[in-house]
Amino acid sequence: MKLALILPGIAVLSPLHAAEQVVQRQAAARPIPNELIDDSKFLQIAREVQPDRAKRRLTEDQFAAMAAEPGTVVLNGRSADKFKLRHIKGAVSLPFTDFNVDSLAKVLPEKTTRVLIYCNNNFRGAPVSLAAKKMAASLNISTFIAFETYGYTNVYELGPLLDVKTTKLAFDGTELSETR
Repeated sequence: MKLALILPGIAVLSPLHAAEQVVQRQAAARPIPNELIDDSKFLQIAREVQPDRAKRRLTEDQFAAMAAEPGTVVLNGRSADKFKLRHIKGAVSLPFTDFNVDSLAKVLPEKTTRVLIYCNNNFRGAPVSLAAKKMAASLNISTFIAFETYGYTNVYELGPLLDVKTTKLAFDGTELSETR
């Protein structure tokens, strides 16, 4: 919050606003180094995978058919508590926040394994377990980019927005037992 004290003919910036300006000037003049964070590489990968991602978005029928094929992993990158409430039947849980070299290798030992992903923004009608995110924050986008970053090359995602009551995809989870 930017506060200013207005005196006749004089505007005095609050200490909060002045401190904010100092931080912004310092960041522009001298970025704070961190060898484990690479904004430029992230943005580069995001730009590079966008055309491939667009080709790998599946219809509901395509997703169901691929999910039924041996060797395909349906991966749920949502939080463990949301997974427990409701997930596509047969999906494997690996929360996006837990993605790293070791956790991915444990779930997907081969980087060529076909992986199908989906997120909250693929479903409506379950506001607790599948609460929609802002469009630009859809987990599909971040998850796809992360898989590419870690070298997984055979990733597809569910494309459409489906209603949980009419989708052909079967769900499992505790939220379903509460409504039966």
